Amino acid sequence: MNRILIDTNIVIDLLAKRKDFYNEAAKLFSLSDKKELKLAISSLTFANTNYVLSKRKSAKEAKEILRKFKVLVEIINLDNKIIELALSNDDFSDFENGLQYYSALENRIDIILTRNKKDFKNSKILVLTAKEYLATE
Repeated sequence: MNRILIDTNIVIDLLAKRKDFYNEAAKLFSLSDKKELKLAISSLTFANTNYVLSKRKSAKEAKEILRKFKVLVEIINLDNKIIELALSNDDFSDFENGLQYYSALENRIDIILTRNKKDFKNSKILVLTAKEYLATE
């Protein structure tokens, strides 16, 4: 079974119920809930998602949403090596994307799912949109 890193934008699509993107995100996480997929997110995604949700809901509500969400994913830590790789390489113009990528690489992730494939154009890991991935299922 492939290990899949879910980019922050797809997590927020699900938890903030973004109109145009919610259904695809919901299908992915439903498959994870059924143990048909192994989904992972970086700890950075967890923090960023809390920030976005806290702008839309109370801090207490945001934490409750994340508490329920947490059971669907493996949370991958950021460590000194990953931060150093993101700082030392020019493969990613966006530092956050570099952190996501090197987290995936260091944790032997097979696929990265994102809405912004262009952000990962230098990836040595397969990068797909949620829609592309679901079409292969």
